[in-house]
Amino acid sequence: LQPERHRRRDMGRAIAVLSVVLYHFGLPGVAGGFVGVDVFFVISGFLIGGILWDDIRETGRIRLARFYLRRIRRLAPAYFAMAGVTLVMGWLILLPFEFREFGKSLIAATVYLSNIHFHREAGYFDGLSEEKPLLHTWSLAVEEQFYIVLPFLMLMLVLLRLRASVPVILGGIAVLSLVACIWLTRSMPQAAFYLFPFRAWELLAGVL
Repeated sequence: LQPERHRRRDMGRAIAVLSVVLYHFGLPGVAGGFVGVDVFFVISGFLIGGILWDDIRETGRIRLARFYLRRIRRLAPAYFAMAGVTLVMGWLILLPFEFREFGKSLIAATVYLSNIHFHREAGYFDGLSEEKPLLHTWSLAVEEQFYIVLPFLMLMLVLLRLRASVPVILGGIAVLSLVACIWLTRSMPQAAFYLFPFRAWELLAGVL
């Protein structure tokens, strides 16, 4: 069952990423490519929720150190390889003021706050997205913030002997996040797009 679940997860992720890549290449017929990000969030929630719930069923608790070590081993090599190549290319290609802005985004991405960084940059005088080499890391930052919040929330509920209520409580939080996202989309679309509280419902949909 586990290999089959991982196979379907990886296939879903591949389709989600491919839709975003094709959208950025301007391929006709994929104007809604950003939906791939939404799908990716749901799949990530499904994966992380399954890992944490399996841990609770097997041990009665969540082994936080083990969970975060697995996340670091999975994500860090690919991230630092990408960041290193981008840093070298930026040094060779970008103008000084552009490289300075790139440096800010690199620091933000490394500490998983790039979604907040790019949200703060969004506005009338914002530069083109094509000129931001690390713009894609905003979604990774949202995921990592979720990876910090969810384990501690589930562990707290287990310690408070509310294990049976976990789905109901997470479902309630997901509904609040969705309502806030819909309400904010009209007045502050950049916040609804970039910030974790308004994306949490997608990740929680996967968890549920």
